Amino acid sequence: MGTQTTTNTTSAGRQALVESIEAKARTIRCHIVKMVGLAKSGHPGGSLSAADIVATLYFHELKHRSEDPHWSDRDRFVLSKGHAAPVLYAALAESGYFPVEDLWTLRKIDSHLQGHPDMLKTRGVEISTGSLGMGFSAAVGMALGVKVDKKDSRVYALIGDGESQEGIIWEASMFAAQHKLDNLVGILDYNNMQIDGLVSEIVDIQPAAAKWSAFGWHTIEIDGHSVEQLIDAFEKARSIKGKPTMIIANTVKGKCVSFMEGVVDFHGKAPSADQVDKAICEIEALGPLG
Repeated sequence: MGTQTTTNTTSAGRQALVESIEAKARTIRCHIVKMVGLAKSGHPGGSLSAADIVATLYFHELKHRSEDPHWSDRDRFVLSKGHAAPVLYAALAESGYFPVEDLWTLRKIDSHLQGHPDMLKTRGVEISTGSLGMGFSAAVGMALGVKVDKKDSRVYALIGDGESQEGIIWEASMFAAQHKLDNLVGILDYNNMQIDGLVSEIVDIQPAAAKWSAFGWHTIEIDGHSVEQLIDAFEKARSIKGKPTMIIANTVKGKCVSFMEGVVDFHGKAPSADQVDKAICEIEALGPLG
């Protein structure tokens, strides 16, 4: 499946694009809540916070083909915060990599949709992730490989704010800057919550923008739930030469579900059947699905 890679410059076209991505993000959120609820385990909070980011990537920014997952000229997306697998699975299903009905097998024995992404089981998964920081390091290696192969493909890696406490993140960031990997874009899902509580109280990563800049990256800070700002940030990143880009996306844990928003417990707690119904009603009330 090929996706749009250039922004429609007309006002009406731009608005239609934004609305279509927003609708797709709502669909992804409904899938997240339902699949985690059916599995009775999983990580809904950080999956919901990343839905707008992932929707903008898969339905606008990335060059990819669901009928040819290993297309050599594709862009690569790495979900380094692998516990948020539901958001990736939902985007892949909506993109045609496998049937949407497969989502309801999340975390079941013999399902190809395990609790963390598995490149050997799931079409469209670039690399198995879950051990925090390793996916980001792999993305840096992919970006270097693409450059060595002289291809114009780009690599996108989504990391968590709690994940950013890992030393391997900063080792990889230095390597990426040293090798001027301007085909690499990191996105920091900054919802300020991890499994044990607030990131700011456990190991604060602020000032995040200043740190990434000091490590040699171009930094862009945005509202991670604004599709317009996400589109603009990805477009800006394509214009940056000689250094990688880190997009610091300020988000809300559990976004669009009232009883999950800003609640640490829903980092890794599944909603009950009644909560699933309530959450889906709330999401659907926000606008049409895509």
